[in-house]
Formats: sequence, structure tokens, C-alpha cells
Amino acid sequence: MTMSFSRAWRGTMLVAAIAALAGSASAQTPVTLGVADRSNDAVSVAAAGQFVALVWGARASGGIDVYSAISRNGGTSFSAQVRVNAILFDASVGGEQPPHIVLVPRKGREPELVVVWTAKRAEGSRLLAARSTDGGVTFSASTVVPGSAAAGSRGWESIAVGRGGSVYALWLDHRKLDIGAPTRGAVAGGGPSAPIFDPVERAALSQLYFASLDGRVAAKGITGGVCFCCKTSMVTAPDGGVLAVWRHVFPGDLRDIAFTTSRDGGRTFSAPMRVSEDHWEFDGCPDNGPTVAVDGARRIHVAWPSPADVKNPMVMALFYAMSSNGQPFTPRIKIPTNGPAGHVQIVTEADGNVVLAWEEMSSTGRTIRLARAIAAPNGQIVLRSVGSTVAGKYPSMAVTSGGALVAWAQPVNGVSTIAVSRVPR
Repeated sequence: MTMSFSRAWRGTMLVAAIAALAGSASAQTPVTLGVADRSNDAVSVAAAGQFVALVWGARASGGIDVYSAISRNGGTSFSAQVRVNAILFDASVGGEQPPHIVLVPRKGREPELVVVWTAKRAEGSRLLAARSTDGGVTFSASTVVPGSAAAGSRGWESIAVGRGGSVYALWLDHRKLDIGAPTRGAVAGGGPSAPIFDPVERAALSQLYFASLDGRVAAKGITGGVCFCCKTSMVTAPDGGVLAVWRHVFPGDLRDIAFTTSRDGGRTFSAPMRVSEDHWEFDGCPDNGPTVAVDGARRIHVAWPSPADVKNPMVMALFYAMSSNGQPFTPRIKIPTNGPAGHVQIVTEADGNVVLAWEEMSSTGRTIRLARAIAAPNGQIVLRSVGSTVAGKYPSMAVTSGGALVAWAQPVNGVSTIAVSRVPR
């Protein structure tokens, strides 16, 4: 079962650590772009200084392609869009698994662009990658991400750049799981295998996979027991550490957020740490994952969706917690929202402030909301709403030299386009 937003939820936060989301700044008129005569959505954005790169899915009747566009002025304007995938309609992207892009620094030159996306194959889905060394003018032929050529489905990936320019990929992998009828081994005496109905036992067959695209770190499963179809999130810290979060299936079929870190460039990872015990028992597919960011003080910031009330588990709220350099996370804090919310994204700006973007359901449909937060050393934050609520879904964020930038899929005259705007201060 896949979860979707249900009836409107409204509530008031009575926690001193958080100010009510009130008082908004004027919003910048978004820049819009997209491939004509296509439905454009599933956007991701990356930035370095004033260099900004977008990738998204452009859907036609024959399938989906991945397109990219570049800005050299912090997102004020963009170049002509370029198709990334060499083979037409060779993409399977959307929602919680958009194409992803990272920028690999190059001394004295513009960064190299690396794009990763999911493609379906008869023998099992694959993660594909392509590179641009000329500022997004052209892209290489696609290659298979190491370790992703296997039976079964995979995706919900995230990517990050490590020390030395290695690009890391993290994804959910279901090669061990026969989606139709997972079974235990044959019973004694040669009897038939028994179907696995226990959700925790079944989830143990789904794995969290990690690999470096250059082969420096061989592909491997970090842990089993992952929730089947919620996005992962991964970043690299200033000290070179690799930080990752995902939705895990804990004993009792509790769908909580887990965290792991690697201090050796992805060769080994710490045991999964529970970010928050939310007591959400759910045998299904929330399709609504977490997000992680790290600041210059090594504070790790995580935001995620979970039910505000486990007795009403289909109405999703948003929560935030922080960890100092990988220590146990602070108690969760509810992020004030005006309706059922999800698909949250988080980044940290150069001054250490946290910026959040998420999707809400309102009486008029899906909307994008933004908030800026000041994080105190003790983990408390003060949030304030910024910008105006706009129609849209599935935001993505990056930080330029001028501050945070947000991109999302926005309906215009019944057609889905890509919108980009600076997050107001």
C-alpha cells in the first residue's frame, strides 16, 4: 500500500523552542523552464558559488528523459536545456526518486557535473550515470552505477561528492526480495517454501546499498531492514565523513528514521542509529523519506515526515532533530504546518542557519512552503516562514554563494514546469 495525503490537519505548536511560522518576506518571482510539450517534474538542484545546475524528468507519451540546465548567476537565468540520457526515454524517475546531480570541484575551472538516475530493465532496474566536463553543454554516454546491475528493483537514491572528487551513491536495493511472494526456505522433508508475511522479516530482505562511481569503494549492502520506497538522503561533512539517513523497519514494524556515518570514505559504516522513536507501526509504503544536512560546526540536522498522532497514521506531519557530530539526536520537534505535509528537504547556509522546504496539502491542492531556522548550540531552533506559499510539489534545494535556492515542479496553465527561486531572508 502506498500512502497519500488525506484530510487536512491543523494544529498549534506549544514548544518554546519553536516560534510559530508567521511573518513572511516578499517572494522572488520564480524562474520557470521546461521542455515544451512535455510534463516536467522530479527536479534536483546543485550549486557551487554562483554556478547552479538543474536536472529533471521530462515526460512524453513515449517515456521519460532527463534534462539539465545551467545558471552562472546564482539561478537568475538558465542556459538552454540539454538532454542527459543518451538513449531516448531511458529514465524511470519521479516523486521520491528524481534524477540527482552533484558538482565535482576542479581547480581553476568550472565544476564537473555528474547525474544519476533510475532506468528500468527487463532483468531488473539499474542506476545510470552520465558526466559533463564542459559546463553542461554535453554529457557522456550513460554508464551503470557499480553494483546496481542486479535482479529486482532499486532506486530512491542519493548522491554526494567525497574527498578527492569521488562521487558516492546510496540507494535502496531489493535484489533479495521477490516482490510477488517472498518465501522462507523449504520445510523439512522437502515441503514447499512458506511465504513471508511478517513485515519485519520481509523488510530484512531489502537493503541499503553504497558505492563510489569510480570503483574506489566497492558496492556493498550497509544494512537490511529498510522501508521499501522512501527516499534516502546523503551528504558529506567538512571533515570528509559520509552521513546518511533513511526510513528503517525496526522490531514491531515501526517505520522510524535511521542514521549512519562513515569516517573512512564509505569503506565502513556505523551501526544504524535511531533518530527518533515515533511509534509508527505501518505495514506499507509511505513514499515519504527523510533529509539530512550538516553545518560547519559538525551539527547534523535531520527532518522527516511521520504521523502527528499514531492513532491517525495517514495524516503526516514534519519533525526535526539535531545531533552534535553523530551523537544521539535531540528529542524531535514538530515543525508547524498548515496541513498534511511531506517530501521535506533541508540545507544549511554558510552562517549555519537551517533552511527547510516541504510540500503541503491545502484546499487548493499541493503547495510549497519554506522556512528559515536559526540553530542554537543546544539543539533548539527558531523557525520563521519565508516567501509566499505557491502551488507545486517535490521541492529540491541547494546553497549558492548568495544563500539557499529552491526548485520545484509547478503547474502553469495545466502543464507541469520547473520553477526556481532564491529563498528570501
